[in-house]
Amino acid sequence: MDFQVAVFTIIGLAFVAQTASAQNSVADIVTIDFFNGIINQAAADCAGKSFYTRQAFLDTLGSYTGFATTGSADDNKREIAAFFAHVTHETGHFCYIEEINKNTYCDTSRTDFPCNPAKQYYGRGPLQLTWNYNYGAAGNAIGFDGLNSPETVASEPVLAFKTGLWFWMNNVHSVISQGFGATTRAINGAVECDGKSPDTVQARVNYYTDYCTQFNVAPGDNLYC
Repeated sequence: MDFQVAVFTIIGLAFVAQTASAQNSVADIVTIDFFNGIINQAAADCAGKSFYTRQAFLDTLGSYTGFATTGSADDNKREIAAFFAHVTHETGHFCYIEEINKNTYCDTSRTDFPCNPAKQYYGRGPLQLTWNYNYGAAGNAIGFDGLNSPETVASEPVLAFKTGLWFWMNNVHSVISQGFGATTRAINGAVECDGKSPDTVQARVNYYTDYCTQFNVAPGDNLYC
C-alpha cells in the first residue's frame, strides 16, 4: 500500500468512525422507550403506526451526521427534543403519513421545480414535506424523483425520515441556537407565529418541554415565536 492510499484509507476509516459515533450518541438519547412513548399515543388504526419506526430514523443518521452532533451535549439534546416535538405535532404522534387536508401546493413561480399537473405536493413524512420546490430539492439531494413521484415519501419509511432530516438540516438546524421559537418560525412561521395561531404554537412548545424534561435538559429561552 503506497502512502497516498494509506492516507485515504485512514481518512475513510476516521469518517466511518465519526459517523458511527454520531449515530450512537443520538441513538443513546432516542431510546426505544422514548420513541415508543410517542408512537404508542397514536390510535391503533393509524397508518403511521406500521410505517414510522425508530430503526428507520436511526438508519437516516449516516446521511445527516451534523444532526444533533455539532453542539454541547445539552445543545444536542435540545435539538433532538425540538425535532421530535415538531414531528409529534405534524404527524399526531406518528399517526399520519400524509396530510389530512390534501391540496396541490404548486408554486408556479418556482420554474426551477416545475409541477407535474398529475401530482400533488401536500404534506408527507415526519415533518410533512410540502410544496413542489421542497419535493424537487429534496429529491435532488436524496436521490428520488420528488416532482414526478412525490408519493414515494409516503411509501418508504427511511426515505420519509430522510426528507424530514433534509428539511431540518437545510431550514432549521442553523437557527436552533436562537431557541425553540425560531424552529417553529422556520417550519410554519407564516401560518402560526406572531399571534396567528397561539394554540398551535403552544402545543409545539408543550411537546418540546416534555421531551427536554425526559432528556434531563433545560429547554432554554425564546420558546415562542
